Amino acid sequence: MASPGSGFWSFGSEDGSGDPENPGTARAWCQVAQKFTGGIGNKLCALLYGDAEKPAESGGSQPPRGTSRKAACACNQKPCSCPKAEVNYAFLHATDLLPACDGERPTLAFLQEVMDILLQYVVKSFDRSTKVIDFHYPNELLQEYNWELADQPQNLEEILMHCQTTLKYAIKTGHPRYFNQLSTGLDMVGLAADWLTSTANTNMFTYEIAPVFVLLEYVTLKKMREIIGWPGGSGDGIFSPGGAISNMYAMLIARFKMFPEVKEKGMAAVPRLIAFTSEHSHFSLKKGAAALGIGTDSVILIKCDERGKMIPSDLERRILEAKQKGFVPFLVSATAGTTVYGAFDPLLAVADICKKYKIWMHVDAAWGGGLLMSRKHKWKLSGVERANSVTWNPHKMMGVPLQCSALLVREEGLMQSCNQMHASYLFQQDKHYDLSYDTGDKALQCGRHVDVFKLWLMWRAKGTTGFEAHIDKCLELAEYLYNIIKNREGYEMVFDGKPQHTNVCFWYVPPSLRVLDNNEERLSRLSKVAPVIKARMMEYGTTMVSYQPLGDKVNFFRMVISNPAATHQDIDFLIEEIERLGQDL
Repeated sequence: MASPGSGFWSFGSEDGSGDPENPGTARAWCQVAQKFTGGIGNKLCALLYGDAEKPAESGGSQPPRGTSRKAACACNQKPCSCPKAEVNYAFLHATDLLPACDGERPTLAFLQEVMDILLQYVVKSFDRSTKVIDFHYPNELLQEYNWELADQPQNLEEILMHCQTTLKYAIKTGHPRYFNQLSTGLDMVGLAADWLTSTANTNMFTYEIAPVFVLLEYVTLKKMREIIGWPGGSGDGIFSPGGAISNMYAMLIARFKMFPEVKEKGMAAVPRLIAFTSEHSHFSLKKGAAALGIGTDSVILIKCDERGKMIPSDLERRILEAKQKGFVPFLVSATAGTTVYGAFDPLLAVADICKKYKIWMHVDAAWGGGLLMSRKHKWKLSGVERANSVTWNPHKMMGVPLQCSALLVREEGLMQSCNQMHASYLFQQDKHYDLSYDTGDKALQCGRHVDVFKLWLMWRAKGTTGFEAHIDKCLELAEYLYNIIKNREGYEMVFDGKPQHTNVCFWYVPPSLRVLDNNEERLSRLSKVAPVIKARMMEYGTTMVSYQPLGDKVNFFRMVISNPAATHQDIDFLIEEIERLGQDL
């Protein structure tokens, strides 16, 4: 188990002692599980030990659902209040639960059954003997199950089966061998926080309906601004639905800062605006420009070097070109941790250019922002403190459950001026508390989910040092992978040198291609290797890793690591699995 305060469970130790199949680990789990009520503890023990071996104190498991349960009593009262009656979900519907009627007992029993399903899924997610995915093609799942919505309600037995079926085919993003996306892992404290916010089911637009959550957002954003390097944590910010929206916020605010009249008069009142970002940047910059009426043609892509970093001289050249044409450069978006290569643009040089030409500097640190928590790696974002705005997604490198994306702004009050609409039914000016805590009017959204609590609670549980250990471990694992494959037969690196982030980009070259000259035929055949291996991975369900082409480079594997449950053995397994699945290609 992880040390107290670490904030995550380390199920996969280097010596295998963390394996849930290990009897000692199972016994420890079972001791904890016994504290659960409603039969959950017994069922967890049965899951961990199997039917052949159960601890004597467990008292055995509950009868399987839908088989040997006692029937519900025959009285006509709903919900049944007879103390000896068993809850039979085949006879119950949602109308038997709170708040439809006074059904405390069946409601609690139903929710405990759901919790049982969820806890079993959590345990299986960390069990390396389980599949990362039980893959079926879309038409197979559509034919195998009836997913259509009906006029008549189903009973709770069927509802519970839907919960089980949904998780059965869900990808275990917390599995130690899932490397497909930037967001991986399953943090228990973050999971608990997510359950809590769903239970509270409130909105983030005013202090009166989300008092604690609003205060936690204020405290957390201030702390993040301090870490960026803005004096005293000054500035502003908000949690948004994701990095794409955070980047669009930055573009929106930058435009308003230069031309405030655009808020009322629209794009017809302003000159042709131009934004600049690297050719390896996230597609959300162009998507934001399209949404805001700036246009995708007004986003100029700056050349990158062989490692994927923006070239400052090309940035300055393109700015001068735009100005000579009578256009107005208004934003430069530098990237701290590109999606594919994990590259960090030279922020100090970009900041100098932005200052010289009076252009808003935004840093898209959605992927790389987490490195600010590490004393060993935060140098890669040197210059971020000079940015006017920063996107930072804790749901990526920091392992916070989706979604959790922050947009931080250096100038206080600018978001409010840009976005406020003075809706009097929400933001009354004669309330009895400090109106600065009514944050909804500075957001584009009206309804806004409570995303901050997951990050705040994890931060309290792990501390900054816990996040630092998490990040340092993931970067060490990436270096371990790089060191293994850089000189291994059958592997070619996409770019030279140790990766800056956890992105490790490489080709696997099957034996049949190793003897070919580096010509069009070889590239054509090589481009088909990664997709076939990925498809086989998914069909076997053993692991998942992403691939893509980039520029003139044909399909290659992009390995990323953000799950602290992963180990050296999992990296070894991935390499062996790629070779096993690709030897015959």
